[in-house]
Amino acid sequence: MSIDFFKQAGFFLLLCIVQVLVLNHIHLFNYATPLLYVYMTLVFPLNYPKWAVTVWSFALGLTVDTFSNTPGMAAASLTLIGALQPYYAQLFVPRDAPEDLRLSFKSIGATKFIFYITSLVLFHCLLFFTLEAFSFFNWAQWLGNIAGSTVLTTVLILAIESVRKK
Repeated sequence: MSIDFFKQAGFFLLLCIVQVLVLNHIHLFNYATPLLYVYMTLVFPLNYPKWAVTVWSFALGLTVDTFSNTPGMAAASLTLIGALQPYYAQLFVPRDAPEDLRLSFKSIGATKFIFYITSLVLFHCLLFFTLEAFSFFNWAQWLGNIAGSTVLTTVLILAIESVRKK
C-alpha cells in the first residue's frame, strides 16, 4: 500500500471526526451548517483515478450519514460531487500542468480556486438540502440553508487552504 492511501485515510478520519463531533452542532442563525467534509472531494489530485474519487466520496458521505442521522443525503450528494469533480477540475487547470497537481491557491490562482470551490460547494449544498427538505414547501428556509451553508463552508475551506502547507 502506498503512503498516499494512508494520507487519504487519515484525512478521511479527521474530516469525519470534525464534522460529526463539532460542525454538525453549529447552526448559525438557524440556517448555516458548515459541511466541511466536502473539502476532501474537492482537493483530490488530478491523476487520482476517477472511480477512486467517487468511491472515497461515497464512503465519506456514508460515514457522515451514519453518525449524523441524515439517511443517505450526504452520501448521495457527495457521490455526485465526486463523480463530477475530476471533469470539472479540468476546466480550471492549464494544459501544461503536471499530472499530480492538487488544486489550491498556489497551483491555479486565487480567483479560479475560489470560483471552483464555491461552485462545487453550492452544488453540493443544493443537492443536500433539496434531499433534506424533499419538498419546496418552505422556500425561504430552503434557500437560507443553501446560501448560509455554502458561504460558511466556503469560508472554512478557504481558511484551511490559506494556512495549509504544500
